[in-house]
Amino acid sequence: MMKYYLFLILTVISLKSHSFPTEDLRTTSKAVSDRLIELVTQGAFRGVTYYRLAALADTIGPRLCGNESLTQAVQWVQNAMEGEGLENVHVEPVKIPHWVRGEERAQLLQPRRAKLSMLGLGNSVGTGPKGIQASVLVVRSYDELNARCDEARNKIVVFNPQCDWQAQPVGCYGPVVAYRSGGASHAAKCGAVASLSRSAASHSIDSPHTGMMSYDPAYPKIPAASLSVEHADMLERFQRRNQSIAIFLYMEAQTLPDVIGYNLVAEVKGSTLPNETVLVSGHLDSWDVGQGAMDDGGGAMISWTVLSLLHALDIRAKRTVRCVLWSCEEFGGIGADQYFTAHENEVPSMSIVMESDMGVFHPLGLEFQGTNKAQQVIQTISEQLVSINASQVVAGGGGTDIDPWVERGVPGASLRNENYNYFAYHHSNGDMMNVLNSTDVDLAAAVWAVYAYAIADLDTLLPR
Repeated sequence: MMKYYLFLILTVISLKSHSFPTEDLRTTSKAVSDRLIELVTQGAFRGVTYYRLAALADTIGPRLCGNESLTQAVQWVQNAMEGEGLENVHVEPVKIPHWVRGEERAQLLQPRRAKLSMLGLGNSVGTGPKGIQASVLVVRSYDELNARCDEARNKIVVFNPQCDWQAQPVGCYGPVVAYRSGGASHAAKCGAVASLSRSAASHSIDSPHTGMMSYDPAYPKIPAASLSVEHADMLERFQRRNQSIAIFLYMEAQTLPDVIGYNLVAEVKGSTLPNETVLVSGHLDSWDVGQGAMDDGGGAMISWTVLSLLHALDIRAKRTVRCVLWSCEEFGGIGADQYFTAHENEVPSMSIVMESDMGVFHPLGLEFQGTNKAQQVIQTISEQLVSINASQVVAGGGGTDIDPWVERGVPGASLRNENYNYFAYHHSNGDMMNVLNSTDVDLAAAVWAVYAYAIADLDTLLPR
């Protein structure tokens, strides 16, 4: 690990001693943008963002909210940022939940014996030491469950919602994930003993996808898990053939007392308006499967790289550029909500909040949420990214961690990228470094840096 910190420090020193043009670094935003793009895609920072992400993902692995691995990741990045010489590097404590998975398994007992591919869902209760053995009812929707509510009593309800993922590789997520998040309480309302839901996956090779669920306090808490797409469909085929279905489910899942976690903050201070801010961000936590490389190690790393590039080139925009790496996004933006509460007084001075949490695949541009006047400014800035074919600006720009700011009128943005396969790996064992490639990550960092600097160097805050 010390070798890695030394690598970062030597990289920055070599850049600072490099012979860069001596003109005023803020003569034009375009000139600075070109230098940022060159440095991260062809210069000394080429490959650095991917290298950092791989070192984090390989060394520490997945970083579940409340787990010691998340604290280790925060310390790891904080030490590297300090060694690099970034400004105002610090952590801000937040109270976060501590759910643990424990051992788990699902066994098909009838009409044949087979292991089912499953993952318990975050916040779920366990089955107890004896597990649960029960018959199965498969439904495709809440309407179907309500119509067959009497049949669900004392059974395991399997939700198998259908969606054309090929036509809507991102758009299907919301309708399908509704059964992951709320299915247990709907099933419990009908007297079910457990809830299993089809994974919210655009493509599957028998890979279950986990995620957060929540309980309606009006009904009993029953265990909840996800099944692979293949096994959810198989159970439905059994039912259509009127074959008896029985499953044994065992889950040790439990929620322990809350613990203290940390949002990690670093900055490059503004030259003339240091109390006004452009915020770039990603979340450092992940689920406890895979490596959390795509979701959201990549978003966190490109946000860190924004500061690294400005620092390496010794460039200061008028406003402060702040990087925040959030804690516990996967359980509902817990760390970000507490950050907003602590920093709500900055709403008037926050020019934009940016969050990358939908992959760092080949970038296309920016998704933006703000007024028409603000979008016109963003559209003008986008012209600086024509050289890397990443000049698209489309509506969007929300994100779990930045939504509190956007709801108060602060413009918001997210990275637009070719994330058509995002939900093939999302929250699964497949979220590994192999999903990403270094060239795309560099280009994504370039887009992030160009927008952050250009917005921070405007004469005024983005219009509201």
